[in-house]
Amino acid sequence: MKKINVRGVNFDNVTLTEAAEILGTHLESGDGLKAVYTPNAEIVQLCVDKNEYYDLINSAEMIVPDGIGVIKAAKILGTPMKERVPGVELGEKMIEYCAQTGHKVYFLGGKPGVAELAAKNMNEKYPGLKVCGTADGYFKKEGEESEAALEKIIASGAELLFVCLGVPVQEKWIYDNKTKLSECVKVCMALGGSLDVYSGTVKRAPEFFCKTGLEWFYRLIKQPSRIGRMMKLPKFLIGTYKEKAKQK
Repeated sequence: MKKINVRGVNFDNVTLTEAAEILGTHLESGDGLKAVYTPNAEIVQLCVDKNEYYDLINSAEMIVPDGIGVIKAAKILGTPMKERVPGVELGEKMIEYCAQTGHKVYFLGGKPGVAELAAKNMNEKYPGLKVCGTADGYFKKEGEESEAALEKIIASGAELLFVCLGVPVQEKWIYDNKTKLSECVKVCMALGGSLDVYSGTVKRAPEFFCKTGLEWFYRLIKQPSRIGRMMKLPKFLIGTYKEKAKQK
């Protein structure tokens, strides 16, 4: 996979289909655990503002561009990427693959009941899916509660693990526990609010907004309180233009 550096984060230049094929191949015959992170512009800006997060985000074996802001930034910097790879869509492609091949899936994260509902919905949508366990994200990420969560995952025999705890908590938890998780897990995906979408508790933007890169705008309309977070996108793009100017 070719890596493209966008503001210090090393993204894999892959399509959604290519990413899913790579992860499927790893589930079949790969060694060790492959962590998958899906940064958008807000997360890259977090790294720019707080440099200590670069090592954490760049530690993943696969990093795909979840947001349109990353795609625009790559183009501005003269290193265009193939396409946006939404984490929620990549996650569902892997669910579909596991339903076809029999690999075990575990859902970790969300409010109480969300992971269970996500499992129910995905089982109905993809007959044959083996969800071997679920747990909410309301546990201490260090100490006994974290150890108990790890033991439950390992005992389940999960091969594909969804960790949906929010950024950067989910990435740090995967990083800290990679060795133990690798006892059974082959692919570990940090997917934010994906379980909320799979459970139906949160609706994705209509197809028009997703196709045109305006999903962020739809979210802002639905949740005006997100305006503070959304302001990181123009800050990120302005910073990208400044970086491009420095290169010249």
